[in-house]
Amino acid sequence: MKIALLAPPYLSVPPKAYGGTEKIVSLLSDGLVDRGHDVTLFATGDSLTRAKLVSIFPEELGNSGLIKGSALMPMLHFRECFRRSGEFEIIHNHAQYLPMFLSEYSQTPVVHTMHGSFYPHEVPEDKRKILKTFKGQPFISISDNQRKGLPELNFVATVYNGLDLDEYTYIEKPRGKYLLWVGRITEKKGPTEAIDTANKLGMPLVIAAALDPVDRPYFEKEIKPKVDGKKISFVGELSQTTLDDLYGNAYCTLFPISWHEPFGLVMIESMACGTPVVGFDIGSVAEVIADGKTGFVINPESGVEGMIHAVREIERIQRGDCRTHVVEKFSKEVMVEAYISAYAKIIHG
Repeated sequence: MKIALLAPPYLSVPPKAYGGTEKIVSLLSDGLVDRGHDVTLFATGDSLTRAKLVSIFPEELGNSGLIKGSALMPMLHFRECFRRSGEFEIIHNHAQYLPMFLSEYSQTPVVHTMHGSFYPHEVPEDKRKILKTFKGQPFISISDNQRKGLPELNFVATVYNGLDLDEYTYIEKPRGKYLLWVGRITEKKGPTEAIDTANKLGMPLVIAAALDPVDRPYFEKEIKPKVDGKKISFVGELSQTTLDDLYGNAYCTLFPISWHEPFGLVMIESMACGTPVVGFDIGSVAEVIADGKTGFVINPESGVEGMIHAVREIERIQRGDCRTHVVEKFSKEVMVEAYISAYAKIIHG
């Protein structure tokens, strides 16, 4: 197949640090090439890929929420993809909403993978209106739970995100007795709940997090005063190698989200290293964690006390089961094959 992958222009592919969407696009792009497909990746010029790279911008524009408020520059990036649409059998949009306005005029099929929530009050209503306007176009969800936010969209498949398992080291006997929280510092991802859980258990917590300028006021008020560098440590964004070691040697990873996160890469990254995850039952958590086998799925109403109880039961989890779960369900190979099947369904359907 001749496939175009449209990535957002805010970060390189793969990302230099935090960037879940770009990580997935990178694995998908190279995985498709490895299977003999003719792939063109529309991404920034500082991207690294085995596909044909087409760039309007020599470098990433930046991932700040402030920068993303400008729509004009990204449109140049999107326009280039659709200007060349006749060269492809299918265009796979990972760049969110704006490309939908162009895809309506493409004779080449366009499929959308959105990496955010569709639920009311979790995404602005203007974006939900755009999705409803283009609801007849094909969509690939990244979890079944994601669909529930807008079930009227034309979902043709669910494809879970995957990992390159060579990048994640399985550790049978972790060195640390610390709890771990990884993500972007924002209230809905639950860093304060993780801190409260650790404090009540009397266990150290390591926070490895990206900090967007738009989230700094929350960080300064709610997180920074609780960081003492001993019981609660904030280590910022880490390289893949350092994060791999941090995951593998943790006692468990906390995932106390309060929104319908459509897929949390943190969960499968942790389990790939053998470290179980404790998460609230919201969004895709129950689809990703095998409750009682690779961690625990907790009723959100139980709050921090539910987290505490689950952490105390973590010794029941076999770390080998965590790794096996990811290998079988969330590897890059499983993800790529599922996308190929979806493409064929759209092209021939």
